Amino acid sequence: MSTVVVTRPIDAPVAVVWRVFTDLSRRREWLSAVTRVEVRSHGDFGAGTVWRETRQMADGGEVTEEFRVLECVVPERFVVTSPGIGADYRMTYSFQPVISGRHRGGTMVTVVQDGSPTAPAGRILALIFGGLAAETAEGALRRDLDDLAAAA
Repeated sequence: MSTVVVTRPIDAPVAVVWRVFTDLSRRREWLSAVTRVEVRSHGDFGAGTVWRETRQMADGGEVTEEFRVLECVVPERFVVTSPGIGADYRMTYSFQPVISGRHRGGTMVTVVQDGSPTAPAGRILALIFGGLAAETAEGALRRDLDDLAAAA
């Protein structure tokens, strides 16, 4: 299992950051790597929400992933799961108000991504490419949070 943690301050209140991040119908507008979003559930964002996201990869190809909200505490945190090829992922997003310092009044967003192999091939790949995969995931998460900061 590998874990990647990324934290970034955003100069907007928690309510604004939460609203931008959880408005699935507009994700493609502010996430630079996302080319398509297909919402597969109805109603407000919360436990049970499902969507598919297609992202452009660095090599020019595309990958589509499905996300399911497992837990949701508005506007503090939510947990999503995503089945992968040979590994499953769980991401916990936390939104905390910044009460002092340069980003006072803003939001500290933290993402914790845990990946666990689901097949023997996934375990072997994790051993061989574990560090590289973690760096790639960290870079993608940082880019997403930078995009979120620009949108909020």
